[in-house]
Amino acid sequence: MINESTEVMILKFFIDTANIGDIQKAYKIGVLSGVTTNPSLVAKEGVKFEDRISEILQLVPEVESVSAEVTPNALSAEEMIAEANELIKINKGDNKITIKLPMTLAGLEACRYLTRKGVKTNITLIFTVNQALLAARAGATYVSPFLGRLDDISEDGVLLVSKIAELFRIHKLDAQIIAASVRHPDHVTRVAMAGAHIATIPFSVIEQLTRHPLTDQGMEKFAADWSKAPKL
Repeated sequence: MINESTEVMILKFFIDTANIGDIQKAYKIGVLSGVTTNPSLVAKEGVKFEDRISEILQLVPEVESVSAEVTPNALSAEEMIAEANELIKINKGDNKITIKLPMTLAGLEACRYLTRKGVKTNITLIFTVNQALLAARAGATYVSPFLGRLDDISEDGVLLVSKIAELFRIHKLDAQIIAASVRHPDHVTRVAMAGAHIATIPFSVIEQLTRHPLTDQGMEKFAADWSKAPKL
């Protein structure tokens, strides 16, 4: 018997980059629901942050979210809100920009303010369940646990995602979980099973998700068999 109250979970894919070429490739294959960026990723591209955000917004008109992070120079809530207001102007009324804020007291304060103004927010650099709980209570649209960085220090990043998902389910919190710092395809599988709503991943991992040695072998066999088939 089907339990009609069971929530249906569908993992969405965001791409974590500021590279226009990678965003275009991911968008063309039809799996992209959003883009996450940060000042470090944009700095690697050698372009002005606001200009690149504007380019991305025009490039992916059908996605639900394009993140734009406040700079590390913005330490107070007031400074974060001031930067957020400038970034929101790029949006041109589409409500697609998500303001990414750090997991700090000031970040939470800015999150609460922006959420009340109808702005989507993403609290980033989350490494504990309590941080995720605070972000959700502050009204964050998205919370971003960084599982790869936890794995780097011998902690279980996927377990953190699972705990956050269970906590949100128990307390009926609406914030969506973005599994960030995803390093490889197994991370994607495990965070999907752990209850993440979104995996934000570089294009290299998207490519890896499509591959398997037996797929390659099958394609080679089909090509070899086709070359031997009679042609009209």
